[in-house]
Amino acid sequence: MTTLRIPGLVLTDHVLDLPLDHDHPDGETVEVFAREVAAPDGRDRPFLVFLQGGPGQEAPRPSSVPAAPAWLERALRDYRVLMLDQRGTGLSTPYGAPGPDAAADAERLTHFRADAIVRDAESFRQHLGGEKWSVLGQSFGGFCSVHYLSVAPDSLREVYFTGGLTPVGRPVDDIYATTFGTMRMLNERYHRQFPGDRERLARLLDLCDAGEVLDPQGQPVSRRLLRTIGSKLGMDGGALGVHYLLERDHRSPAFAHDLAEMLPFNGRNPLYAVIHESSYADGVRTSWSSDRVQPDDFAGDSLLLTGEHLYSWHFEDSPDLRPYAEVASILAEHPWPKLYDAEVLRATDIPCAAVIYADDPFVDRTFSEETAGLLPGMRRWLTDEYLHNGLRSDGARVLDRLIGLARGTL
Repeated sequence: MTTLRIPGLVLTDHVLDLPLDHDHPDGETVEVFAREVAAPDGRDRPFLVFLQGGPGQEAPRPSSVPAAPAWLERALRDYRVLMLDQRGTGLSTPYGAPGPDAAADAERLTHFRADAIVRDAESFRQHLGGEKWSVLGQSFGGFCSVHYLSVAPDSLREVYFTGGLTPVGRPVDDIYATTFGTMRMLNERYHRQFPGDRERLARLLDLCDAGEVLDPQGQPVSRRLLRTIGSKLGMDGGALGVHYLLERDHRSPAFAHDLAEMLPFNGRNPLYAVIHESSYADGVRTSWSSDRVQPDDFAGDSLLLTGEHLYSWHFEDSPDLRPYAEVASILAEHPWPKLYDAEVLRATDIPCAAVIYADDPFVDRTFSEETAGLLPGMRRWLTDEYLHNGLRSDGARVLDRLIGLARGTL
């Protein structure tokens, strides 16, 4: 354990050596890292655990000038915050290049889902004194929080969700099919805002077909891969970012680097792609759901931009992901265990508050409202003021409102 002081913050680092498979504590272990963040006068405040989006994403790195992430200053008025690096990310034991045995790699990665992350969190809770704590779950972190409520509700004081109320008991195909409908609407909204970009996009996609759009390593970018920049349409400010990309000359180095940054699945963080479908697998095989449920108007030469839809062809078209193709294919046919228990959730009276984004293409509002209805202690805030990253774009206001909802002061 090490402690560092920066202006306005005290940072204490914790590393635990935890079982790769929590059901076999005598087997292989991995390091899991968490950073405790406190105000100088708040080191005895109760804990708020931040569960990051993903899967396969590290926690944000805090700074104090200005306060970042945007919600941190508000959180520290009531809590000290524990930021957990999901296993395989950040300062936890990393997941890097695949090994020579794809089946062994895939088996290892079956222990990187929400169920393992929650058991890691429980290990940290015991390490830090065993008191009940609160949880803030962003996106996939909210999926982890629903699992937490299903398996260890007695550990929790209150739970806040931001764009992360996952469907419970829904087939994975229903989830992916619904997000295509939201992406269709966001595409229409985009072209109303930037009417000249329809022609720009069509021309750029034709250049992709001709092999003239290149990534920073000089590799051709396929039409279907370029269309995945549509994931940015689900974020506050993302549509403007897409517009700025499309107005660039595709031959410029800046274009290539900007495009690479906008692709949701890439080699910078392969774990996000390799285990992505598993986050929706509540007791099912996923079997490349996006491949199977993609509507006809999104197929072929379509101009529609796609969202957070992982396809099997990502591991063909993205050079950085090709080494992981066999591992991802094995995981796509893995029979995943259930993550959520609707009966336990119905019996849980822990105070919860959730912001549900009306136009969220990552986590559908209808399914989120269904899950909210399972939780007796839930108060929900349905809004179209933000897209999926409202916690990032206006974090202090979003968290303040959720705290007020959970405590009944709003």
